[in-house]
Amino acid sequence: MDLDEKLIGDAKVVEDQVCTPEHCYHAFDAIYCALTGATPLIPRFPNDKYPLFVTWNTRSSRSGGHPRLRGCIGCFEPLRLHDGLAEYAMISAFRDTRFRRIEERELPKLECIISFLTDFEDASSYLDWTLGIHGILISFPHPFTLALSSPSSSTPSPLSSSTSLPTSGLRFGKTKRLLTATYLPEVATEQGWSKVEAVDSAIRKAGWDGPISEDLRRSITLRRYQSRKCTVGWDEYYAWRTANAKDAVDVVA
Repeated sequence: MDLDEKLIGDAKVVEDQVCTPEHCYHAFDAIYCALTGATPLIPRFPNDKYPLFVTWNTRSSRSGGHPRLRGCIGCFEPLRLHDGLAEYAMISAFRDTRFRRIEERELPKLECIISFLTDFEDASSYLDWTLGIHGILISFPHPFTLALSSPSSSTPSPLSSSTSLPTSGLRFGKTKRLLTATYLPEVATEQGWSKVEAVDSAIRKAGWDGPISEDLRRSITLRRYQSRKCTVGWDEYYAWRTANAKDAVDVVA
């Protein structure tokens, strides 16, 4: 389902209200309080369950206002939002190993993007998804194990007329190992990738640095999904916090 969006200030709000600025404020509040020692505000939104991702970007005048990724980690297990958003806000801010920890001095340049993941579907091939609509979650056997499989299947490659495909029930015994990676729906279009380029990048992200062959692509199990997201900047968060300071939760030493 295509989602119409509108702008309210600098906060992007999804029309169906699945993901709202309140969710972003709660995530911001978690790291603000962790960095400053302030007391957290009480969340007012329902404590629903969703798989979710929390993304932190920074924006600066030197980069022309373009966002720069500072952390992005999530969970495909549905989480209660009151605790789950706060937990993954801090994990993505402080424990994304690709980046140094977010520091207090960076707060005025931060923006928070919350993504709730929905509409999970098993794809028929690694190309069975739509750019700009679907995120992808791939898993595939470590390529060293592919040689152990029997190339006998009637399912053709989406890029080839060949009918050879490694069997899905590979027997690896103790050597069995699956590699996994995901990209949220917006990533491929933001990077200007084709579907093949996005899948190849996900293969690299999963940890494989060897050659990427068509057989490797065809060994992938791909789940596609959609997201409902909202983006909020620091100024919007801080205005919200100031207006609602009376709702701070007392912290007992």
